Amino acid sequence: MSLAIDYYFAPHSPWAYLGHQRFQDIARQHGAEVRVLPVDLGGRVFPLTGGLPLTKRAPERQAYRLLELKRFSEWLHAPLNPTPRYFPVNPDDAAKLIIAVDLQDGTDAAMALAGAVMRALWVEEKNIADEATLAELLKAQGLKLARLDDAHTQRVHQRYEEDSQRAIEAGVFGAPSYVIDGEIFWGQDRLDFVERRLQHYKPQENGDH
Repeated sequence: MSLAIDYYFAPHSPWAYLGHQRFQDIARQHGAEVRVLPVDLGGRVFPLTGGLPLTKRAPERQAYRLLELKRFSEWLHAPLNPTPRYFPVNPDDAAKLIIAVDLQDGTDAAMALAGAVMRALWVEEKNIADEATLAELLKAQGLKLARLDDAHTQRVHQRYEEDSQRAIEAGVFGAPSYVIDGEIFWGQDRLDFVERRLQHYKPQENGDH
């Protein structure tokens, strides 16, 4: 059985941004397959798992979030603007574009694009809901602009819906979440535990296999 990690994230999550490269490095180090799974966090996952959009959270929680973003940005030496110009933002088109690239160009290309999308939002002050921005990011990654059309196909829309449902069924309630053999690790601050799990990886017994 191959070592695989289900990577559930939303492209507008600052926490996914902060953990993205480190997660990718850890997965590569351990030869793990990454399943790239952007999900509809606000529209599908939160309503069923008790999560709230940022603007609906208590002021105290919003203030603490900004403090934690600053702390982790400094600790990880990862540049981040905690109040970027284009946020809140609808992440659906970016998520579907990542899926389209995953389907057509493979995991590595999808992971690279996901990282570029998150940097665009949290570092470069760009609007990831704007098609011109997404086209620019595709070009920078050496990917075909036709992926913008692919992102609007029924196949990609269905995959986005299925992956969001898959997240809910897996018990995922926030992003990023890394799932290994059914075990959830929520948040980029749990990547140390992800790494330990991979270091001592033993597939769980399952009578269906």
